[in-house]
Amino acid sequence: MNNTLTDVPLIQVGHAHDLDNGPTGCTVILCPPNTIGGIDQRGGAPGTRETDLLRPLHLVQHVNAIFLAGGSAYGLAAGDGIMRHLEERGIGYVTRAGVVPIVSGAILYDLDVGNAQRRPDADMGYAACQNASENPVEQGSVGAGAGAKIGGALGADFATKGGIGSASVDLGNGLVVAALVAVNSAGDVIDTQGQIIAGLRLPPDGKAFANSLEMMKNLPPANVTNTNTVIGVVATNAILTKEEVCKVAQMAQDGIARAIRPAHTPFDGDTIFGLATGTHPAHPAVIGAFAAEMVEKAIRSAVWQATSLAGIPAAKDLQL
Repeated sequence: MNNTLTDVPLIQVGHAHDLDNGPTGCTVILCPPNTIGGIDQRGGAPGTRETDLLRPLHLVQHVNAIFLAGGSAYGLAAGDGIMRHLEERGIGYVTRAGVVPIVSGAILYDLDVGNAQRRPDADMGYAACQNASENPVEQGSVGAGAGAKIGGALGADFATKGGIGSASVDLGNGLVVAALVAVNSAGDVIDTQGQIIAGLRLPPDGKAFANSLEMMKNLPPANVTNTNTVIGVVATNAILTKEEVCKVAQMAQDGIARAIRPAHTPFDGDTIFGLATGTHPAHPAVIGAFAAEMVEKAIRSAVWQATSLAGIPAAKDLQL
């Protein structure tokens, strides 16, 4: 066990990013054959690709890859490179004319951090696939988390650096539940005691946390941010149906609410994908309960693994 998403056997994760000209990036999760996909989309400002097919009552059952990217809606272009990578390897939904890779994804807004013209594109998505492996997932200000920030109600100047976090648990007999989350939330990240560990910093010097929830009481509506989101993946090797995977993703959203205050706002595009590789019998209620736990842990891991970048300080570098 490496305590990241790749503890689920045969799941591969790869990052690609541009820290010098961005910062921005993308993260791809490559799935083994016959992986069931699902989704729960809860925030009010989502940016997604190929998500309807993950819901029950739709034809396609298996997903080949999930990606998370910066760049706002521009970053959805990373999916084109992922499709190209999979097509070259003959991976996808089989049709008379050839395979069609099933690639779903979601984006976060990082255009206000560094260079707004540098966004994830098809080449970056392809590069993320080339970098994918079953090694422990690199965490922090990498991949889709390269340009992520936390507590951006007053813009990037008073935010704390966000990033990628991951966590996993072995429930016994090789049954694994894991999560990977890109944290770019409007709300503050809190510890298990409810204390803020990353978020909106108080003007004018940013040397204390402002408490986003309290700030909302007096913040003029025109000044409220609308450019945040938390996106992630929960994966397991349990045997689940599409309906059950969607339920697991729905339950996993509770992890966001436990670690971020406030969560699921109209300004966030909070989206959780679910994956089940289907090798171990399990009840979806058990998988969903631990998926929420792993999302919660992954969010806090993203905070502590993040590094200061583009003028935004990381929590571990703050002396408040």
